[in-house]
Amino acid sequence: MELKRVAVTGLGAITPLGNSVAETWQALINGVSGAGPITHFDASKFKTRFACEVKNFDPLAYFADKKEARKCDLHAQYAIASAQEAIADSKMDLEKEDKDRIGVIFSSGIGGIYSFQEEVREYNDERGPRFNPFFIPKIIADISAGHISMKYGFRGPNFATVSACASSTNAIGDAFNYIRLGKANVIVTGGAEAPIAIVGVGGFNAMNALSTRNDSPETASRPFSNSRDGFVMGEGGVCLVLEEMEHALARGAKIYGEIAGSGMSADAYHLTASHPDGLGATLVMRNALEDAEMKPEDIDYINVHGTSTPVGDISEAKAIKEVFGSHAFNLNISSTKSMTGHMLGAAGALEAMACILSVYEGIVPPTINYTEGDNDPEIDYDLNFTFNKPRKRIVNAALSNTFGFGGHNASVIVKKIRK
Repeated sequence: MELKRVAVTGLGAITPLGNSVAETWQALINGVSGAGPITHFDASKFKTRFACEVKNFDPLAYFADKKEARKCDLHAQYAIASAQEAIADSKMDLEKEDKDRIGVIFSSGIGGIYSFQEEVREYNDERGPRFNPFFIPKIIADISAGHISMKYGFRGPNFATVSACASSTNAIGDAFNYIRLGKANVIVTGGAEAPIAIVGVGGFNAMNALSTRNDSPETASRPFSNSRDGFVMGEGGVCLVLEEMEHALARGAKIYGEIAGSGMSADAYHLTASHPDGLGATLVMRNALEDAEMKPEDIDYINVHGTSTPVGDISEAKAIKEVFGSHAFNLNISSTKSMTGHMLGAAGALEAMACILSVYEGIVPPTINYTEGDNDPEIDYDLNFTFNKPRKRIVNAALSNTFGFGGHNASVIVKKIRK
């Protein structure tokens, strides 16, 4: 069976850097931090009092009225908003499309954590147990895929992948495979997360996973710097429209790039820490290259998982050297989490989008917040981490890594299209 090629024809984004793809991309290539004091709740008693929040988001720009918006947790609102932009960007004439052949695979690592928190607090109210009838639909992690399909009438494959912070990369990988196997013409895919809540911040604080650089939030996410002290929580939703290549060409679609391959692996090591030697990261990148039928030398840019945690950054840098050998030093490497924070289940979709736009625009976004000499002795700084300034270059192919609690690893490769 001949596998079909898969194009990227639409993008949508609600992120800490902007409420559109254009705003987000400009902020990324200009090295803008999305971090600031938490406004979603009173964080004054927490060890971490800042995050990368979405700003000025108005659900009524995407929903018919407040009643409809209130049926959705914030993460699903972000998902629907990003999907609306991506589908509009694709310029599909939905009246002419076979909606039985359009699917939605859209993920969240946690789901409706904010709604769960608020319903439990309401249950403890002195008036007695009270639950919203939409409580369950608001909290389940698959619900964004359902909402998007119902909004547009898409009846193709419809589900969510849940693999913690690797969730939306797994979603993109599944969408890619369903299309190239001929099971759909188009799949709307991505991820959304809204974890900046009392239980989210409190839970990650209890694990000592978050940066506590409260005096300088905008510089707190500093991947590959020796002074890094944990990740910065982010939120938002990012959507990609993937389309069978011939289908896209036949309708004259703008094509940002091509999904070349995807990979998966497990660390099989620890609940929350990556393998110190990067064994799972090494395997997932090799699997992605094999799937894409590409050599290490074919990759120009890696958007790394790069969360700004002490162990994770070291193991990923080791894995890159192991997989790419001498070519590792020709690569541009960057962590856009230095600007967006860690968007958890939405991170992979954001970072895949950054890779796609790097291929399309010929520019690599930087890793910000590095200070000269702030070097970790266990990291090789002959690797080009694209510190502080973007790099204009031809990017023929880019690889995006995402790794999740539980040892889940996922990678996706995007490349320029060949006619």
